[in-house]
Amino acid sequence: METTDTGRIEAFSDGVFAIAITLLVLELRIPQGHGAAELWRALGAQWPSYFAYVVSFLVIGVVWVNHHTLFAHLARVDRTLMFLNLLLLMLISVLPFPTALVAQNLRNGSAANVAAAVYGGVMVGQAVLFSAFWNYATRTGRCFDERVDVPAARAARWRFELGLVVYPLTVGLAFLSAPAALAVHGLLALYYGFNQVRVPLLDRVG
Repeated sequence: METTDTGRIEAFSDGVFAIAITLLVLELRIPQGHGAAELWRALGAQWPSYFAYVVSFLVIGVVWVNHHTLFAHLARVDRTLMFLNLLLLMLISVLPFPTALVAQNLRNGSAANVAAAVYGGVMVGQAVLFSAFWNYATRTGRCFDERVDVPAARAARWRFELGLVVYPLTVGLAFLSAPAALAVHGLLALYYGFNQVRVPLLDRVG
């Protein structure tokens, strides 16, 4: 099955991204404090929640930007792309769970290592599915619109494959230092934010 109705898929995807990124804020609790000094201390004690929130907000936001960039150059989708997109959204929607897990356990010794490893495992899954989506789309090129330089798009696969190398390493790093592993996720999000997916275009069409 092949369809040119990419609008419904984009609208559904945007809804999932919006809900997931909004759910992240639920982990930020309102601290209790009697007087300014105690309230400042209570606010500072919640730094793991702020850290996890910022990293996950960057992750979801950057994935959404790159997801939007890809769909802006698709003229049609087939059944395989629809399911690959659905699986990617499954992992996007679950990200608030490992975010909360890390926020609640980042100062709890070995529990922090496990929480950060779970977070890294979700990110490995996202990297695999995003790469699978891009590789499938570029393999034949039939889903792209006429602006796209398909051979150049195939050659750009390495942009996705960096995550396939680094994200598994964060799982191992999590057992050495949970905060360091979370920081690497934030740095990777910044990398993909500034080095965004660029779909190569032909100089002239037709």
